Amino acid sequence: MSALFEPLTLRSLTIPNRVWMSPMCQYSADVEGPDQGVSNDWHLAHLASRAVGGAGLIMVEATAVTPEGRISPADLGLWNERQQQAFTRITRFVREHGAVPGIQLGHAGRKASTDRPWRGGAPVGPEAYGWQPVAPSPIPFADGHPVPAELTVERIGELVEAFAAAARRALAAGFQVVEIHGAHGYLINEFLSPYSNHRTDAYGGSFENRTRFALEVVDAVRAVWPDDLPVFFRVSATDWLTENPEDDREGWTADDTVRLAKELLAHGVDLLDTSTGGNAAGARIPVGPGYQVPFAAKVKAESDLPVSAVGMITEARQAEEIVASGRADAVMLGRELLRSPYWPNIAAGELGASPRRPIQYHRAV
Repeated sequence: MSALFEPLTLRSLTIPNRVWMSPMCQYSADVEGPDQGVSNDWHLAHLASRAVGGAGLIMVEATAVTPEGRISPADLGLWNERQQQAFTRITRFVREHGAVPGIQLGHAGRKASTDRPWRGGAPVGPEAYGWQPVAPSPIPFADGHPVPAELTVERIGELVEAFAAAARRALAAGFQVVEIHGAHGYLINEFLSPYSNHRTDAYGGSFENRTRFALEVVDAVRAVWPDDLPVFFRVSATDWLTENPEDDREGWTADDTVRLAKELLAHGVDLLDTSTGGNAAGARIPVGPGYQVPFAAKVKAESDLPVSAVGMITEARQAEEIVASGRADAVMLGRELLRSPYWPNIAAGELGASPRRPIQYHRAV
């Protein structure tokens, strides 16, 4: 039996294999009117095809908990009932075809209000449906980005509640996994890292203070999410600053991630989705096949929290080795699933496992 195609049970939920679809923004929602932030035919086709292709978990892209939490005006949201209802046909299809529907809830923080990447991805203002971003500290992400408004303590509390409200809607929409986005330089990651968090109140300074917002969000989500269903947390395990001796900027480290993982476990998180980077513009990142896997392996070795690995995982035997060796409990595939929606079924064939094909496709066996 292939380790990659063995089921994984978290709480009472069994995910049929360890090949999971990573959340990837599509920048394809309407930017104005009643369908702002609402999933549409593109999202259905995009996500449904990967469920048919054999992925065990289908994770919907970063979905904003408030309008100003979107990365771009064309992002998905889950702050109203119309958005909730639109997701139900996606979750229904995914579940009917043997996969588990999950959704990543997030807030873009100082990296919000940008254009679609194929139009350059630069910050946009009100004339292009944009807004002023917010952040833990009034520090722009990079040259050319606006200075974000510093969040008040009152507003931080409102955002914690916004995450909980979005989680309630996700459950009502039929999702079985909710993931809190704490990576890639977005709001929660901005609070975690001393590079972007210069606050002097209860949300800045010490490790305990910088992790306070993340843990408050986790507690709020866990309080409204069923005890028998899992909560994931995506983390950037490093800002890639301390790994470069030529870079004297202080940032979030792999050791910080292990320490956070232990706290997340104690607060009811069931899996750490382990990525890296995105918070420090210009950080030098040594990209290559499986380049982020060592960070997942470190968390798994030094904590009791299950982990998934992501980042340039493209070959069936590469993914098999990551899981079989115990370096991660599952792999998240991103760009490879954009290139090949049926990668999981193809990999199953290569590894001697049984592909999960819909009955309509059995003539192709």
